[in-house]
Formats: sequence, structure tokens, C-alpha cells
Amino acid sequence: MANFNDWVKEVETLCSPRKVVWIDGSAEQVENLKKDGFQSGEIIELNQDKLPGCFYHRSNPNDVARTEELTFICTSDKESAGPTNNWMAPKEAYTRAKEIFKGSMDGKTMYVIPFSMGPVGSQFSKIGIQVTDSIYVVLNMLIMTRVGKPVMDLLSSGAEFTKCLHSLAGLDEKKRLILHFPEDNTIWSAGSGYGGNALLGKKCLALRIASYLAKNEGWLAEHMLITGIEDPQGNVDYIAAAFPSACGKTNLAMILPPEEFERKGYKVWTVGDDIAWLRVGSDGRLWAVNPEAGFFGVAPGTNSKSNPNMMKTISRNTIFTNVALKDDKTVWWEGCDEAVPDNMTDWLGNKWNAGSKDKAGKTLFAAHPNSRFTAPISQCPCLSPKWSDSKGVPISAIIFGARRSGVVPLVYESHNWTHGVYMGATMRSERTAAQSGKVGELRRDPMAMIPFCGYNMADYFNHWIDVGDNLKSPPKIFQVNWFRKDAGGQFMWPGFGENFRVLLWMLARCKNKVSAAETPIGLIPKIGDIDAHLSPAVIQQLLSVNNSEWESEIGQHNKFFEQFGTRLSERIWQEQYTLQEQFV
Repeated sequence: MANFNDWVKEVETLCSPRKVVWIDGSAEQVENLKKDGFQSGEIIELNQDKLPGCFYHRSNPNDVARTEELTFICTSDKESAGPTNNWMAPKEAYTRAKEIFKGSMDGKTMYVIPFSMGPVGSQFSKIGIQVTDSIYVVLNMLIMTRVGKPVMDLLSSGAEFTKCLHSLAGLDEKKRLILHFPEDNTIWSAGSGYGGNALLGKKCLALRIASYLAKNEGWLAEHMLITGIEDPQGNVDYIAAAFPSACGKTNLAMILPPEEFERKGYKVWTVGDDIAWLRVGSDGRLWAVNPEAGFFGVAPGTNSKSNPNMMKTISRNTIFTNVALKDDKTVWWEGCDEAVPDNMTDWLGNKWNAGSKDKAGKTLFAAHPNSRFTAPISQCPCLSPKWSDSKGVPISAIIFGARRSGVVPLVYESHNWTHGVYMGATMRSERTAAQSGKVGELRRDPMAMIPFCGYNMADYFNHWIDVGDNLKSPPKIFQVNWFRKDAGGQFMWPGFGENFRVLLWMLARCKNKVSAAETPIGLIPKIGDIDAHLSPAVIQQLLSVNNSEWESEIGQHNKFFEQFGTRLSERIWQEQYTLQEQFV
């Protein structure tokens, strides 16, 4: 294990910065970083009367989302990375990346950020050191992770750490690489400043590297929100839910119950909105923590209807990225509360008015569809008092969700843990602006982890089964689809706060307080068991299972599994065969 000072010296020699600054998380240092960023133009100060502590960043137009095609798992053999990951041999990866990093910080400041994912000192915690030449990245990491003396104390005592090297490298697409070395506990990222590519504690460590560590250490690192539902008697049940990016995780994590349920005394307590680390507790239940300390959310569509708690959270001390900038130095995005104002500057830095079009006559967005906000979790009005508990919170239900216009019902429950793993493994979802590729196109995204699993996904599914075998009281597993449309192309389910009604049915199932109807794919609510203000006919359509559609769907499942061959657990294959027989 390399001494952390020795590793930082090696990086300094490679990148040749003008100077090196260690980040300690102090308020004074943060203010100095902001001033330097304002002076260089890397960030823009916003109206401090209306948005206190907030500032703005505009990305290079070629750098606005994760670049999955340039993201690699670098293991000693290709099979360990598996068919769903891009693989590069470690020797080739290091050689290519060193050419990019060599002298990449010439004339710039190299910032060294010791950080922790998860409560410092907890069994759930993993620490790292990120090196970067971006003030924007530093300020985001200070929000999204835990930075300060307790982390330095652990490093000084010789604690294991993830080595995270990042450089903007001129934001040159030809020099863009996001490299993960699971066997070396190392991440190298060059050529991008976008959060998912550049905040290396986030997707890179907390999912890709952590999932590899979790397999070896017997736990799970998942792309999941964690939230608690408190009933009128004061009992709190926690759920963990996996959705692809921009499919409503953040909205569900801090959902506001419909008024009728608030009057009865129901409350929601947010633990996290994006990542969950889960371990089997001594009581045989599954326990989870949120390893992050902030929110990195999608701005478009966020408003006082979709997520009132988030609107309060981002009213101060927030970084806004690639939204529109108003003349009064406040911000705007499509789908926010405010009507379209005149004379804004769009995310590209151009003057923008309603109806602005490009040269081809296509309507231009003022804010990029994947524009973001970064805000401290401590500002969340519904933050759970247990959000940073070193023991985590016990999970009663696991939800897998995807964006599907058809086929998948509003909600259904697995028959058992292994069937639930199969449900998560066979998820497909329509692409969103957070992913590269054509928006709306269906893509395979098992457990919302296709971009984030740091090893062979056959082994990942098998590991889920192994974890379940060690649970005395496993959570029930459900799949949901808030996005089902009718024949006219209209959403049938109102979504947002109304999703709370489905959560209550799930928790009632967890406590055996309500029955369910058998279908070939799993258990669905009986008509009338979901307390929704919709006609029975609409509810029936939302819960319908079309045999011919599912026969085709299952054929797609089979094609997906075939690439893993005998490496995939026989128990997953058995679930496939059992389901196929239901439609013969």
C-alpha cells in the first residue's frame, strides 16, 4: 500500500502543476477558492440577495453528460470486466493516460482533496484522495463528500484509500478517458469536467470501484435512493429504489405525501437520492447508508409540484450548471416554477428568448436537458435524522423502476428474493439526457447499474443471490413504472406525490396487511387496494399484463442472458425458464 504523500508526489511529478494546494474543507479556504474561480471565469457569482451562497458554471458544449463509450474497466483479464463493460488492459490504459496527464497541469494549481464516502470511521465508509486542476470540481467535491481533519487522521494512520486522479486536460474530446482499475483501487479521469466523469467519489468510486470491493467484502454498492416513510403511529419503514438517471429518483427520495396523508400524520424522511451501500446486519436484515453528502440533481422539470423539498434545498449554497442565466443573475430552466422570461443567456452563453431556434429551425433549450444543481444534503427540509448514522437504516422494501411507455405495469411484486433479482436484472428503460445515445430509445439497464457495475454482471447478479442467502429477513422486492401511457400517448399515472399511494401498498405488503393478485410476472395490487383518485378502468389498465407483449419481452431477456453463458447462476436461468413456461 503506497503512502498517500508518496502517491501525491508521483502525481505532481507526472502533471507538473505550478503549485499544490491541499483541501481542508475550511470556510476560509472555500471562500478563497470561490474568489479564484470568479476571477478566472470558471464560475460566476449569482445574485447573493436572491440566491445566497450560490454560483454558476457553464460547461464546454462537448462535455455535458457521462461518456459511457469512453469509460473503461481495466482488469487483468477481459472476462472479469464482462460483456456489458468497455474493457482495456491496465498496461495499455496507464500508458495511454500517462501521455495525457504528462504536463497537463503546467501553469495550473493542483488541488488535493482527501475525502470520505460514507460516515467517517463507519464500516460503510471508504476514503479516497482526489487530485484535480478544476476549482469547479473541488467545490462540488466539498458538497458531495466529507472532507476535513477526520479523513486526514485516517490517512495518516495508514488507512487504505482510493487513488483518484483527474485533469481537465484542455477538455479535449480526443484526450477524454475515464479509467477504473478495480484491482489497484485506482481511478484516472481526463478530458472532462462533467460531474459523473470528474467527481470521482461519486459514480466512479461509490459505484464502479465500490461494487467491485463490495463483491469481495460481501456487501452491495447500488444506484439507489433511500427514503423513510413514517406512519401516523411514528413507525418508520425504509425503502431503497433503483432508477436510471433522470427517471425520478430524486423526486421519490424526498416525495411530499398527498395532503390527505399529511393530515393523517404521514411523513417522509430522506436518507439519500442516488447511491446506497447495503450490508447484512447482525439481525439478518439488510441495512443501508447513503455514502454521499449532497445532491447532484437534474434541473429541468424540478419545480414546486414535482419536488417542493428540493426547491427549498437549492435556494442557497448551491452550484448551478448549464441552466439559463437571467439578467438579474438568477437562474431558470425548462419546467421550473417561473414562466419563460425575456432576454436570458442560455447554457451556451448566447442570448435567448422564447422561440429561439438554431440555423436548421429547431427550437433551442435555454437550459441543457441534463443541466444540474449541486446542493448540501444538510439543507433538505425532510432530511432523516438517521441520514449519517454509521449503522445505516434497515430496509423493508427494494424497488426497481424504469421509464417504459408500455408493457410494464404500474407496480408488481416478486415471488421471492431470487425472482426479485431476476426482475432487476431484466430491466429496460428509455434513454434520458443523462446518458449518451438517442433520447427515448430502449436500452438494457439491469438494476440501473449498466453504466456503473465495476465487474462482470453475471458475477454481480450471482452476488445479489448470495447476499439474499445470508438474509434472515430479506426485503420484499417490487418493480414500478410511473411512465406507462395510454393509446393516445398520454401518461395514465399522475406521478410525483401520487407515487406515495403505491409506496403505501408496498409497505402494507411488507407487513402482510393486504393481499395481492397473481399474474404470470408477479403479484399485483387488487383493484381498489391502491388508494388513488382514478377510475377502476384506468387502474386496471395500469396494472394489466399483456401476454403477447410479455412473450416478446421475455425473448429479449433470453438474448441478454445468453451473453453470460454458464457464468450466470443457474438460479437466474431457472427464473427465466419458469417465466417462459407461463406464456406457452
